Amino acid sequence: MTDLVGQYLDAAVAHLERIRGEEAATIDTAAELLAEAVEGDRRIFVFGAGHSSLAAQDVVYRAGGLVVINLLNVPGMTGVNVMPAPLGSALERVSGLATATLDLTPARAGDLLFLISLSGRQVMPVELARHARSRGMTVVGVTSLAYPGEVSANHPSGTYLKDNCDLVLDSGIAVGDGELSHPGAGAPFGSVSTIVTSALMQAVVASAIGKLADRGVTPPLFRSGNVDGGTEWNAKAMADNADRIYYSW
Repeated sequence: MTDLVGQYLDAAVAHLERIRGEEAATIDTAAELLAEAVEGDRRIFVFGAGHSSLAAQDVVYRAGGLVVINLLNVPGMTGVNVMPAPLGSALERVSGLATATLDLTPARAGDLLFLISLSGRQVMPVELARHARSRGMTVVGVTSLAYPGEVSANHPSGTYLKDNCDLVLDSGIAVGDGELSHPGAGAPFGSVSTIVTSALMQAVVASAIGKLADRGVTPPLFRSGNVDGGTEWNAKAMADNADRIYYSW
């Protein structure tokens, strides 16, 4: 068990070191898009289905995060929040949900969407990316480029998320999302996709905050609600940015 713990932590660290080196330029570009959207009073959305939603939720309404990032919520697909749980996976393969969801939001041309999907193969992320771009939005995909070519695409176009984005951040997670093995386990285990994808998203947000501050623009940030004055600070921050936040309805 101790050896597996070490292997797991080593795998996570190795992935983080890889994105530090290989994705630095792309992270910077994504951060610039985010900073420009914040400064330009444009709307910012983030979406992920199933466990990919964890990384999306991690940059929404949280301490140290940007007040103006909104979770694009599709009922039944945001985390493991439906019963039976496989229904969430099934909904990812249903055409029409993405377009209906986006069309019912205040999203408009010029807005920014971060779209997270580990494999990038399912109908929902591909359809959402395509529809967002058709409406003039900028789409940043967060996915693993190890999947296309190794797994089939489920969207009728035969394309993957990576093919329908303005910019792609590559998590580099191997097909199957398991870093560990054991002769008696029967299948790979030890996922690091949430750690790596969350790190990518947090790195983009951190860099964007720095860019805004360097320009003399005070970034709209949350403070922890668990420190004195935090709740009052956050209430004012949300009031000041009420025209661009949709999670407080």
